[in-house]
Amino acid sequence: MPGVAGFGRPGEPGGLRAMAAVMQVEFLISATSAAQFPAEPKPEIAFLGRSNVGKSSLLNRLAGNQKVAFTSSRPGCTQQINFFDLDGKSRLVDLPGYGYAKAPEAIRRSWAGFINEYLQHRECLRLCICLLDMRRGWMDSDRQLREWLEFNHRDFLVVATKADKMRGVGQVKQQVEKIRSEVPKREVIAVSAQTGQGVKELWQAIWKIRTSQ
Repeated sequence: MPGVAGFGRPGEPGGLRAMAAVMQVEFLISATSAAQFPAEPKPEIAFLGRSNVGKSSLLNRLAGNQKVAFTSSRPGCTQQINFFDLDGKSRLVDLPGYGYAKAPEAIRRSWAGFINEYLQHRECLRLCICLLDMRRGWMDSDRQLREWLEFNHRDFLVVATKADKMRGVGQVKQQVEKIRSEVPKREVIAVSAQTGQGVKELWQAIWKIRTSQ
């Protein structure tokens, strides 16, 4: 994957801040139905994952810790599809987390309905970022999502979160290889919203999608 000139080496905090500064991330709208989705055709990169995988924290890290996305210690708080403008040329999209058993059944059915509407019919959706908790790897709900995306020919990138919870580089590599064993033809990026590990590599993946349009 090509680098992004002028943003420093991977892992350099200054490089990450410069990248976020160049590509401004701003909250756009929260949608609870397809009628509220922003007008197309700007390319969109959607973030999907279980309720406690750290989507909002990662989005905030991508935005240079601007706190553009709401975070909570209680999983299942994101109940809308949140759209973020990316430098006026594309969008990041935060979808509600799945697998939160304590959410009322009616709410979970509602989430599933309009999430499916977005994923299946959104023509400007260019890439899905599938977030996995590195400590847990693939869970059944993650596999179901992966199979759905493959069946519907949606391009996706696997990102393993919470790398800072691992015991050193060796365990990170071990967990990444375990995750990759189920998707051998796909790249797996290890990230940490806390330390910034892997965030530049993720920005580069997003940059690649933006510049290929």
